Amino acid sequence: MPANVLLLGRTGIVLDSVEAALQVSGVTLFAGTTLGDVSEVMATNHVDHVIMGAGIDLDARLAIVRHVFETSTSTTVHMKDRDSGPAGRLPFVDGILTGLVAGSADW
Repeated sequence: MPANVLLLGRTGIVLDSVEAALQVSGVTLFAGTTLGDVSEVMATNHVDHVIMGAGIDLDARLAIVRHVFETSTSTTVHMKDRDSGPAGRLPFVDGILTGLVAGSADW
């Protein structure tokens, strides 16, 4: 499953660390923190999946979701919960991507 994945967080994301910890391969990661970052990445790349952390302000998260869905009919958006905290970020990202790989044959 080669895929372009945009990771969004309240603070910067170290892509090398995330890539090294993922159980899946064949993904190209992009990172951002703002709606402007999302707009820029989507303007220059096809984005298959957006995975968003819970630390981003709710109004900003909603604006990002709106932008993604107005910009693309094929991009999925996944939003992390707050309760799992920062320690839950990587397991969430890995779980989403692993599930997409495992489920791709079923769709």
